[in-house]
Amino acid sequence: MTDLPMSAHGRSAEQVARECAEEASRILLDRFPGRAGGHRGETRRKGRGNFVTETDLAVESAVLERLRAEFPEHAVLSEEGSGAAADSKHGWLWVVDPLDGTHNYSQGNPVFSFTIALCHDGDPVLGLTRAPATGDEFFARKGGGLLVNGERASVSATPSLAESVLGLDLGYDDARAAKLISLVAEVWPGMQAVRVMGSAALGFAFAACGRFDVYVHHFLFPWDAAAGILLVQEGRGVALDRDGGPMTLYSDSVIAGAPGAVQDFLRVTRGRAWR
Repeated sequence: MTDLPMSAHGRSAEQVARECAEEASRILLDRFPGRAGGHRGETRRKGRGNFVTETDLAVESAVLERLRAEFPEHAVLSEEGSGAAADSKHGWLWVVDPLDGTHNYSQGNPVFSFTIALCHDGDPVLGLTRAPATGDEFFARKGGGLLVNGERASVSATPSLAESVLGLDLGYDDARAAKLISLVAEVWPGMQAVRVMGSAALGFAFAACGRFDVYVHHFLFPWDAAAGILLVQEGRGVALDRDGGPMTLYSDSVIAGAPGAVQDFLRVTRGRAWR
């Protein structure tokens, strides 16, 4: 397994990541509109279908405060911008999405998550995604395998797209989303089912442990994918970009999941326009 740094207070990176997830989950559940007494606070629209709430910012503030106290020399990259990294491709970098699935969350839909990853020279070496509403935790350390709620897990053994449950998300680029919808419509009914998540982090996590056979997304940012790439890899799956090459932290697309099903997806969709 990859050696991970210890914090300024002698805590392991894994401990700190879990403490961040615990604090994030507490804030998210306390304010979740789907629970009695929950109140998300003010919501601001960043774009069509793209929102930020006071809760996103509260989680980000709490998590970044902890990371800066424990790892003051590490860079931090977070979705809402409070932790912009000066040079995110070199050295140690924490990547955080304080609330992935904000639109779901704001509607009282329980499909949302907190996700955090530690990267070294742009390579994720620790990843954790927590689904507060269900309590599910997806965790991986490079070379250590995938754990779901503390138990070993892996991608499905599904060999083909025709036998697959396909998960997807549309992102915030309308033209790309339309092309992905058209692609799925062209291929349909060449899979068992299609599911739209509304949380990329959970889409990766579900692909990593076989809840999805294949997960596809066409408009990603590093905070969407950092933990997920490692979860899928440590679940013995593959995470590729739209051209079939290895996905990196800075890829904006992914086809992830069971190796056979992912390769079959690429075969079936070869030559079809979805850029």
